[in-house]
Amino acid sequence: MFQNKIDYLLFLADSNLILSQRNAEWCGHGPVLEQDIAITNITLDLLGQARNFYQYAATLINQSTNQPTKLVSEDSLAYLRTEREFKNLLLCELPKGDWAQSVLKIFFFGVYAQLLYRELMKNEDEQIAAIAEKSLKETNYHVRWSGEWVIRMGDGTEESNQRLKNALQYLWPFTGEMFVAAAFEINNGINLSAIKEQWLQHVTTVFEEATISMPDINAAMQSGGKQGIHTEHMGFILAEMQYLQRTYPNSEW
Repeated sequence: MFQNKIDYLLFLADSNLILSQRNAEWCGHGPVLEQDIAITNITLDLLGQARNFYQYAATLINQSTNQPTKLVSEDSLAYLRTEREFKNLLLCELPKGDWAQSVLKIFFFGVYAQLLYRELMKNEDEQIAAIAEKSLKETNYHVRWSGEWVIRMGDGTEESNQRLKNALQYLWPFTGEMFVAAAFEINNGINLSAIKEQWLQHVTTVFEEATISMPDINAAMQSGGKQGIHTEHMGFILAEMQYLQRTYPNSEW
């Protein structure tokens, strides 16, 4: 059970970190200044959430090893683990693509995280509950911002509607993984089936307003991220993100 908690914290941290890294590619390249700042702030929110989960995971790992000379930290968990050790959702590591693809990805993950944090706030572990409560306040904004963009693009011009449809076709097969429990998620008190039902409800409501048809909810889905089996994109993300620490070990700000 103890290891399951650590793995679950790493899953939450990794998903937020990798999506943050992807969104950061928009910094300075947003369609307009206001939205450039908005997506950058969302990126920082996700990074902050990742840090909170990493810090707690590091504390638990250090308590379990009793080897003070080999302490882990949030930095070592982010910068010194290999691709197969990361447990993030595949959805988070997909290329940023165009604006429609990035916005839709934030929306899909945001609605999932929002529902998940609401449940984690009831967790018997007070630290996890506290992180979830803080994260939920930020995630509520992510869902509102991205949802408004989905509606704007779907119910906008012919081109924006088509771009959103293209993004949906690409991203949809990666959404199912969120609701398939990995070994470390079993018996953690989270009902993923109930979360999936609420997630579909929310997404359907927004898609109706965006004049976008819901894809087949029984379509074949991609998976493997929670088990450390990633897409070809993951290695490139880590190569860029971890370069400084691996080239100059023990570097600090």
